[in-house]
Amino acid sequence: MAQLESGVIRARVEQDWQRIVDVLNRKIALQSVSAHGITADHMKRSAEFVAEQMREVGVDAKVAQSHNPDGTPGAWEVIGSRIVDPNAPTVLLYAHHDVQPVPDASVWNTDPFVGTEIDGRLYGRGAADDGGGIAIHSGALKALGDDLGVNVKIFIEGEEEMGSPSFIPFIEDHRDEFDADVIIVADSGNWSADIPSLTTSLRGNTDIDVTVKVLEHPVHSGQYGGPILDANTLAAMLIASMYDENGDLAVPGVKAEEPIGGLQRDLDEATVREDSGAVPGYRLAGTGSLASRMWTKPSVTVIGFDAHPVEGSFNVISPETTFRLSLRTAPNQRPEEAQDALASFLVDHAPFGAEVSIKRGENGMGWAMDPNAEATKDALEAMQEAFGVAPVNKGEGGSIPFIPELQRIFPKAQVLVTGPEDPKANAHSPNESISLPGLKNNVITEALLLNKFAR
Repeated sequence: MAQLESGVIRARVEQDWQRIVDVLNRKIALQSVSAHGITADHMKRSAEFVAEQMREVGVDAKVAQSHNPDGTPGAWEVIGSRIVDPNAPTVLLYAHHDVQPVPDASVWNTDPFVGTEIDGRLYGRGAADDGGGIAIHSGALKALGDDLGVNVKIFIEGEEEMGSPSFIPFIEDHRDEFDADVIIVADSGNWSADIPSLTTSLRGNTDIDVTVKVLEHPVHSGQYGGPILDANTLAAMLIASMYDENGDLAVPGVKAEEPIGGLQRDLDEATVREDSGAVPGYRLAGTGSLASRMWTKPSVTVIGFDAHPVEGSFNVISPETTFRLSLRTAPNQRPEEAQDALASFLVDHAPFGAEVSIKRGENGMGWAMDPNAEATKDALEAMQEAFGVAPVNKGEGGSIPFIPELQRIFPKAQVLVTGPEDPKANAHSPNESISLPGLKNNVITEALLLNKFAR
């Protein structure tokens, strides 16, 4: 099949543009909040709407309910396919139809469940995460129409915002509907609304609970204070021992990496400081590029600490305390390996001989793309054609555990992580929005990419 010219694809997207925006507006209005019940009727309606939109662009789509590992009912998922030639490459398109909740609508500038266009951006919960991904797939398939030269399978998930508990059982039950040569995960974003990106890596994650014990029971701080340090102070010493003088994590066996595929552009410190809300005098910790520190080097965060509140405190030495550490691991390190290294370090560095015990939490593997894969090269070319500027690849410091799980189950598939977000998208936050010009270029990108795969 002859490849379409990029101008033809762009013209078709322009002609279809109002339908694409309408799909996104209707999706926002569905209030597909999985936190309100992944098995609930509103989530089933959301899945049925998405399946209908996929059928309208030629995919034989249906709604199926997953089940959790314990056998209980799970999320409403959308699966389907369009097979044009058994000998052609097969591409799996992923997005998710569930959205984050809106705890306080009063902090939004618009109704969070009514799509509202302001200055070229469409505001609404799920506009970017991940209604934009659904719109990209719908628009790209419509643009190609009868000229689609690859087989397409779709999976639009219904519980991504809840941690995908039934993801693996569902894939295991539907292996044939997921098997593909290329998997496109449209749930990430671009460097900016005007500069496209492939997501090159994701950090893994692991949790541990650490208990520090110094006494069998509480004692008076006036009587024993001095030679006996309280458990909270000892815990603070233990936490501090993980870092060197520059603020780099210095735990043997917990590995660091440089940005996957090389660093094309570093993050801007002023932007990082502003976006994070760092106080003026704070010096950013660590060494090396900001990109490596936020994307591919490990980081540890104390996400919970058992200590007596200031209100109602009294003069007693705390005998024992527990804190929880969240470790983000380098993309290619096995999280259980990093977990073991961190646990051993903390036990070995117990301050003043205090008792330190560890309870291990769950592990999630990181992911790194193959920068030399043919699909990667095709994607970068498609992005440049669609946006008119060279892409700037970027990593993500967070974790999406289902992506390495997909790679594990389908090891021969090339995985591409794309998406509709940009730094102004405010996904998971008030005033979530999507750049409409950016979305249009994302649709064109995916259509061009599927067109390239057809060769």
